Amino acid sequence: MEKSLVYTKTGDKGTTGLIGGTRVSKNHFRLEAYGTVDELNTHIGMVRSYPIDTPSEEAIIRIQRQLFTIGSYLATDADKSDLRNHLVTDEKEIEFMENQMDTMESQLPTLSNFILPGGHPAVAQCHICRTVCRRAERRIISMNEHVNVDEWVIRYLNRLSDYFFVLSRHLTKYFNIKEIPWVPDLHH
Repeated sequence: MEKSLVYTKTGDKGTTGLIGGTRVSKNHFRLEAYGTVDELNTHIGMVRSYPIDTPSEEAIIRIQRQLFTIGSYLATDADKSDLRNHLVTDEKEIEFMENQMDTMESQLPTLSNFILPGGHPAVAQCHICRTVCRRAERRIISMNEHVNVDEWVIRYLNRLSDYFFVLSRHLTKYFNIKEIPWVPDLHH
């Protein structure tokens, strides 16, 4: 019987290998960044598990693929590997999300209040994706204080959190759920 490729035992002492071979602590800023991108990707997969419209599902798959590319980019030690130079991070991917948002927003009522997350599990999951995406963005900005991160990556994550907000509204309409506005209680 062949040995599993899933467990290598190389991380049993609290370190892991970056692409390029450098070993770092599992709480290293790099792992916080690409680990949060991985967490985001799993949450996005949950949105896809609901019976959503085909264009949204196809867009999400494209986004998930891009997040794997970004995770690989963040996990690469550029001093030891040139993989970063071969990974495609294209402006077209940001434009794709912007076009998706424009299309969805053109079919939605104007937003005049914050809205409460929820109403349908897929909608709530979009809000989870939005907030985890914001955390991933913060982790990547922290990483950028130590190791240069291409500005495109930060812009992509920033746009992606906006995308999940708009997708949450789109799916609210798709599932025929009422948006509940947040109206602050103001005491005079």
